[in-house]
Parts: sequence; C-alpha cells; structure tokens
Amino acid sequence: MGKKILPQRRGRGSPQFKAAKKGKLVPLKYPQLDPSVTKEYKVKDIIHERGRSVPIAVLVADDGSQVYLPAARQLEVGQTVKIGPGAEVKDGNVLPLGSMPEGTLVFNIEKVLNDGGKFVRSGGTYAIVMGHEGNLTSVKMPSGKKVLIPSTSRATVGIAAGGGAEEKPFLKAGNKKRFMRSRGRKWPLVRGVAMAAVYHPHGGGRHQHPGKPTTVARNTPPGRKVGHIAARKTGRGK
Repeated sequence: MGKKILPQRRGRGSPQFKAAKKGKLVPLKYPQLDPSVTKEYKVKDIIHERGRSVPIAVLVADDGSQVYLPAARQLEVGQTVKIGPGAEVKDGNVLPLGSMPEGTLVFNIEKVLNDGGKFVRSGGTYAIVMGHEGNLTSVKMPSGKKVLIPSTSRATVGIAAGGGAEEKPFLKAGNKKRFMRSRGRKWPLVRGVAMAAVYHPHGGGRHQHPGKPTTVARNTPPGRKVGHIAARKTGRGK
C-alpha cells in the first residue's frame, strides 16, 4: 500500500501548507486617490509583518487617514511622503510612471491605475524606468525582462528596504523552520531517492537512484507526477 506523496498533499491545501495568519497586519496598497490630486503624508512608524521581507511604513495624512506601504530604503520616521502627480522624484514619493525620467529606480509598481501595487515588492528589489512610448512606459524588471506598463500606473521612487536580509545565516534549524512556516513553505524537503518505495516513485532499492525514467507526461496521475514533467528535451546536450 502506498502513501500520498508530498505534491499530492500540498495540492489539497491543508493548513500544513498554508501561510500562517498569525502576525499578519494589513494589505499594502496605494490609497484610492483622484489621479490629478497630490496628497501629503507623514511617516508615523516603520513596522515588520511576519512573512514579509520588506518593512512597512505607516503613513498618516492631516485628515487622520492612514496608509500602509512598503518602505523605501533610508525612509525615516517623521519624514514627509507625497503621493500624486505633483510629487517630486524623491526616494519614498509615489507618482505615475509617466512623470518619471529615464533611469529612475522604482518599486511597488501598479499593473493598472489604482490596483494598489503588484510588481517589485520584495525587500531590496527595484526596477528601472527605461523610456516612454506614447501612453506606455518601458520598465526593466529585476529579472532583466522589459515590460510595457500604462504611464498612469503609480510606483514608489527608490529601492525597497529590507535588502541584505538573506545574507544573514540562520545558524539554527529552528530559525529556518519558522522562516519557512511564515511563508507557507514546506521545509525540510527530502529527496525522493532517499525515501522508501512506498513513499515515493523514486524510492527504494539498494542504491539511491530512481530506477525508472524521471520524465513523465503532462497528464500523468498525481501519485506518479514527479521528476521532469512534460520535458521538451532529455538526455545529454550535444
């Protein structure tokens, strides 16, 4: 009798594989403002949220409204942040991509106006404004890919804070486990060839080897769908 392998159990969506809800604060989104209005905020506090690599800046306006946004690098408590087309190109300010000159570093980019921010939100990341083409702006993503985004979409000037955190070693397995748990990731991961045959299709045998081809079809049933799934090419390259 076999056992449901890890990909099967992960696909069921049980609490074991869901990101922990404890320690979560609020969604980080730009405020829904009139595209022609520029509003001024003051940084009230910079806080941390579990499972998020970038610090959170708590912004407060004169009317008492609060906004939670990913903090820019070197942002300080008490600093003034402006959101709108009239803001100057300064680290921490938020303005449309069409108002930024070429070469500007940005993060937390909207896909469309007023969606709150979708791209480049991790700690230490940034994109580069490459140019403007009519109503679109060419942006170079951290991956190196260039995409065209509407010039009305907003972005934060600067580099997202929290960079360099991955360079710090965990030192203890418990620290790594809590880190992965907050993000809903399964850890540690065990190789299939190290398991018994009852637990994984690649398990068993007197040596650690799959014992069968590791390339499987796209429509393979879940209990066997491991290894190179629907690989376009196998074998040694020539």
